Amino acid sequence: MKTRHTLLFVLLAVLVIAVVPAMAAPCESLSTLKLANTTITSAQSIPAGPAAGGGGRGGAAAPLPAYCRVQATIAPTSDSVIKVEVWMPAAGWNGKFQGVGNGAWLGSITTNALATAIQRGYAAASTDTGHEGSSASFALGHPEKLIDYGYRAVHEMTEKGKAITAAFYDRGPQYSYFVGCSAGGKQALKEAQMFPADYDGVVAGSPGANWSGRALLSVWVGQAQAENNLPRAKWDVLNTAALAACDATDGVTDGVIENPLQCKFDPQVVQ
Repeated sequence: MKTRHTLLFVLLAVLVIAVVPAMAAPCESLSTLKLANTTITSAQSIPAGPAAGGGGRGGAAAPLPAYCRVQATIAPTSDSVIKVEVWMPAAGWNGKFQGVGNGAWLGSITTNALATAIQRGYAAASTDTGHEGSSASFALGHPEKLIDYGYRAVHEMTEKGKAITAAFYDRGPQYSYFVGCSAGGKQALKEAQMFPADYDGVVAGSPGANWSGRALLSVWVGQAQAENNLPRAKWDVLNTAALAACDATDGVTDGVIENPLQCKFDPQVVQ
């Protein structure tokens, strides 16, 4: 009888542990967390409230839950300054981790995407990819920063983001996903290609994968414009006339020529 009661107590204890999530560590205590090549610059409890605006995709209009916001700087090389943020719901964590992507050459934290993630119960992380601004000027003379942008920043963000999540909830995420569009889609593919163990799945929306081809296309367009030596005002006239002639060929007038090969516009009509 005593053995039966003991077994019953053990079973009840196991059930309680299984259904009750681990108590989170105090958010501010994460400021002293030690991670390789990483400096925690801030760990702050944010009360529930309206979503603030910010640079990034996937805007969130609904109020945000209370969450723990951790900011960190990662320096895997002497020329690396990779900033990351990890947002973790104070309650109702779904047990999952989400890395969020950037757009184009964007060098900033995508706070709107982080907001969307925590509204859905995820612990989430974002990085500025190791630079500030929205151009590629940072890469000139800084090959390590270009590597950070190309793939290392997202991988570092993921590793450190999971470690911070585990420290906060006292257990690591059960599943991890990366979500990105455009350059974020490229980041998703790069993660799957180079670091398949980082995520259980990726959402690679509209991935900007062939960047060399895109760059060559931009050079070709620039050369064609330079050879024609047309001022900006005349390009605007051509664009307006081409849209008037071909915009509706796909059945929708939306300011986009869906299939240029179907466009029969003759530029000489506005010469």
